Amino acid sequence: MRICLICVEIFAWGKYGGFGRATRMIGRELARRGIEVFAIVPRRNDQEEIESLDGMTVLGYPMNNPLRMLPLLRDCNADIYHSQHPSFGTFLAQRAMPDRRHIVTFRDPKLFEDWKIEFQRPSHSKLRVAMNWLYEDLLFVRPAIRRLDGRYCAAAFLNEKLRKKYGFTEELDTLPTPVAVNSSIAKAPTPTVCFVGRWDQRKRPDLFFELAPKFPRVKFIAVGKAQDPDWESSLRRRYSDVRNLELTGFVDQFNSVQLNEILNRSWILVNTAAREGMPSSMLEALANRCAILSQVDPDHVATRFGYHAESGDFERGLATLLENDAWRPRGQAGYEYVRQRHELQAVIDKHVAVYESLLRQS
Repeated sequence: MRICLICVEIFAWGKYGGFGRATRMIGRELARRGIEVFAIVPRRNDQEEIESLDGMTVLGYPMNNPLRMLPLLRDCNADIYHSQHPSFGTFLAQRAMPDRRHIVTFRDPKLFEDWKIEFQRPSHSKLRVAMNWLYEDLLFVRPAIRRLDGRYCAAAFLNEKLRKKYGFTEELDTLPTPVAVNSSIAKAPTPTVCFVGRWDQRKRPDLFFELAPKFPRVKFIAVGKAQDPDWESSLRRRYSDVRNLELTGFVDQFNSVQLNEILNRSWILVNTAAREGMPSSMLEALANRCAILSQVDPDHVATRFGYHAESGDFERGLATLLENDAWRPRGQAGYEYVRQRHELQAVIDKHVAVYESLLRQS
């Protein structure tokens, strides 16, 4: 069996988003099972056109010339082309290999109001946001979605967005984001909360940093970096002197155990983003029995397993979770949720079952 994963990124060569993390995890685990895996992504930094990564072959094309994907899609000669969210690449795969199976996992469908937030708080520039909108939503993407052999979503709550965006009338089955569940958890003896993610403007990490002086007996750990170096420099100038705030910078979770150790120790994960799909950081935190404090509430994980700061009341939410160790039973409930729905090997089992079923239909 040959599988080709199509994505706007992979977690390597300086790119570190949730889509890329999921793509790398799925590709790595499929390769470990003896499946031949290709990933086609835009080239970043010092990435070569052909790379080997975790047992899969990564084929890169120039970021500003997606038509260069066409020969790569043919070269990998896959049985199934699996888009990690729909895009112009989904359309190109169908054009390049019309006699193969094509499926998608919807990871973060964006309505108009979501794109509006992206424009208001761009990670790079408004021009980059416009290019992403064109690539993800406009360039022959909707016709490609209609022709797919299989449509799935990363989390059940996305079905409502998909109804609004595409007019789907049936609930899509899920192909969840895989997560390694920690079986040996040891929480820090003193209150510890963390932020894990990009320090981009849409993620609003400054709201997390502002909490630290208000809770001097709590240790705050911020993992990540911004895509805009000037914005990151301004954050570090403003908050580097806060005594109970540790700014770790970027941590490569595929080549270091540092992130696992931080989540293992932390009591609470704080997510301050203005909008999200289903963040991998939330799932990884729940897999380490962390409670969730967040303004966004995908699949109601903050409501059920922490505190939903719907009005931006992060200070009140943190105090509520810390009082009488309220975070602990909520983190335990979240741990069971992730173990049942997102456990790594069970999710990969489901991917393989979907692929095998599609190939039997050929």
